[in-house]
Amino acid sequence: MNYLSAENIAKSFGDQWLFKNVSFGISRGDKVALIGTNGTGKTTFLNILTGKIPADEGEVSIRKDIRVGYLDQSPAFDETLPVMEVIFSSNNPIAQVVKRYEHAIETDNHDALSEVMEEMDKFNAWDFEYRTKEILGRLGIHNTENLYGTLSGGQRKRVAMAKVLLEDPDLLILDEPTNHLDLDTVEWLENYLNTSNTTLLVVTHDRYFLDTVCNQMLELDHGSAYTYKGNYTYFLEKKAEREEMEAAGIDKARNLMRKELDWIRRQPKARGTKAKYRVDAFEELKEKASQKKFDTQMELNVRTSRLGSKIIELDHVSKGFNGRQLIKDFEYTFRKGDRIGIVGQNGMGKSTLLNMITGELQPDKGQITKGETVQFGYYKQTDLVFNENQRVIDIVKDVAEVVQLGTGETVTVGHLLQAFLFSPSKQYDFISKLSGGEKRRLQLLLILMKQPNFLILDEPTNDLDIASLNVLEEFLLNFPGCLVIVSHDRYFLDRLVQHIFVFEGEGKISDFPGNYTELRDYQDEQEAEKKSTASAPAKSNAAPVAEPVKETAPAVSKRKLSYKEQKEMEQLETEIAQMEKQKVQLVEKLNAGGSHDELAKWSRQIEEITDSQAEKEMRWLELSENA
Repeated sequence: MNYLSAENIAKSFGDQWLFKNVSFGISRGDKVALIGTNGTGKTTFLNILTGKIPADEGEVSIRKDIRVGYLDQSPAFDETLPVMEVIFSSNNPIAQVVKRYEHAIETDNHDALSEVMEEMDKFNAWDFEYRTKEILGRLGIHNTENLYGTLSGGQRKRVAMAKVLLEDPDLLILDEPTNHLDLDTVEWLENYLNTSNTTLLVVTHDRYFLDTVCNQMLELDHGSAYTYKGNYTYFLEKKAEREEMEAAGIDKARNLMRKELDWIRRQPKARGTKAKYRVDAFEELKEKASQKKFDTQMELNVRTSRLGSKIIELDHVSKGFNGRQLIKDFEYTFRKGDRIGIVGQNGMGKSTLLNMITGELQPDKGQITKGETVQFGYYKQTDLVFNENQRVIDIVKDVAEVVQLGTGETVTVGHLLQAFLFSPSKQYDFISKLSGGEKRRLQLLLILMKQPNFLILDEPTNDLDIASLNVLEEFLLNFPGCLVIVSHDRYFLDRLVQHIFVFEGEGKISDFPGNYTELRDYQDEQEAEKKSTASAPAKSNAAPVAEPVKETAPAVSKRKLSYKEQKEMEQLETEIAQMEKQKVQLVEKLNAGGSHDELAKWSRQIEEITDSQAEKEMRWLELSENA
């Protein structure tokens, strides 16, 4: 059953086409992801499909007997209403029946009550209020009496999401639903959408979400649309094949055009004397040959400042607000090359910890000591304030005219902007013309240009498209300084972090050695062990049968390493091997000779590595003996 059809949709802004001749359809049961780089018109496309704005060309038709639910990026409701009233103010027929039922009870209208009870049965609406509170609670909204106008932007988005989910539409359209959700809530939403019969069209940059939930991809790319029947992994394979074929086609067209151009030049100038069909074919060939082979895999490699041996020490740090303890007696010493992820529910103090590390907040107790060479780069959730009338390239030039790369080369800011997916034409756009994601990308680039050696990223994946995320990830994989990331993007965390600060509540922060998927595996293992232990005594009440007594050798006391210890042991093995390699390289330098200062420096480094290696080897031995 076809729910929605779009035929030859086109939209332009000024004299530039955003997309043109886009046709596609959604059938019952489809779960479609709309993907594309920032600025390709994804939100505009959704607004056309839902009738919020008209298309310049083409037609959209939606089946008459279906209900459509739409969650846009900036939902707006009456700010004077409590949260629960916002939910009940919708056109949701179940919500309306429940409102009439409650009104009939309040007014003691027996006739109306009798009539509405039949409708309550018809819509199975008796548990609607319970489901409302359950979904709001899952989305982190617990006080339903709070006024909508007092909520943060993220909380408003979650209330709007609860509202559209409770409407139980036949076709659900979601624009960036995972932004501002913590990891547990994202996983709950995935499970909810997977187990419901809802037909779905979603814009998201969460790659695990795309793989887990969606079975079809619709890509907007340079004004055209491409459909792929499969999940995100399948899309990546087929997109690579398509781009390879297109590049080969462009190369072939360019080679052929050279021959045709030679023919055009050698023929008489009078157009009528030339073969008309060949001239027309030449014009088509010229259009294809002039297409650009757009490469989004350019390397972003900005130089960083030198980082000394002393970085940051947190000594029994505590912090609270309004009588609530967010961080309690936390200690950690940052080391070179640390790559730390931070996870926990919203409101537990993740941003508070970051602000204390950078010195923007002072702890209530404890001490934070910062090394002299530390240069912070802090990417916050709040947007930078730009002058909307300035051009992109002018804002970047205010920081620097040229930038030194990690290789020692210098490049112009134009080349750097292109590496971060700002095309030459886009560089001269006014800030007012940029999408939200493009502004966030520009904000991130300005931070990286200042050559930080301690990089803090607070929800960097919000509003960034997948192409931008890929560029950012490649840069961060080679970033030589310290890296601290708060993110709800599991793929991003899995690629980049080596251990995780887990905010558990009531001020407790634990340090887990591993990435996010390994943390979830460990948590699932712990939960299974708890259930197994709780159910073990209830398995049998029968008296145990006595076994014949056998003389055996005394049992050796052994225990299995915990998951956390296993990961620590594996990490130690990797670090010890890396240190050995560094020592060999330094010894080779000593043997080759150098200045007095260089020889002294290399000797000190060998001594430091040897001491650190000895500590790690002792810990490895301790773990191996316990096993």
